[in-house]
Amino acid sequence: MKIAENTVVGLTYELKVGKEADEIESAPFSVEIRDSEDPFYFLFGASDLPGKFEELLLGKEQGEDFSFVIPVAEAYGTMDEDLIVNLPKSQFSGENGFNPEMLQEGNFLPLMDEDGYPMQAKIIKDLGEEIVLDFNHPLVGFDLHFEGNVEEVREATADELSHGHVHGEGGTQHEE
Repeated sequence: MKIAENTVVGLTYELKVGKEADEIESAPFSVEIRDSEDPFYFLFGASDLPGKFEELLLGKEQGEDFSFVIPVAEAYGTMDEDLIVNLPKSQFSGENGFNPEMLQEGNFLPLMDEDGYPMQAKIIKDLGEEIVLDFNHPLVGFDLHFEGNVEEVREATADELSHGHVHGEGGTQHEE
């Protein structure tokens, strides 16, 4: 079966990222490896993945290897300064499920948006009474280098289609 709209896709891959800085390209470095013990599953056409990622996988079959680069503009884009905000540290109290260790610079805070969907923000700076949070995607500003294999392709179940994500078989959609 080929990868197409409304199929469940299981992939193994290595993701490397790199960026161009002042016309000098940095060597890509590995940020994620999904092997056959823990493949990445998603519902094709209903994921939050960059559209170019799905476009480059379209039509591939189980067992087929892939290797491609998604440039910044077609991946997660460039840094949006409006997504860097100062918030009172008091919002991240123990009553709200946070502890002081979580509030260290460089950590990612697990948060929910106003609709109850999970999201994360990176703590950039601790200003004492406030913390500076970056809500940009962690891979913003990077070219994405994927190399991997299509482990599984199957029709999505009616339940998966109605929920818009994969579940069961140990394959769960992992949101970035």
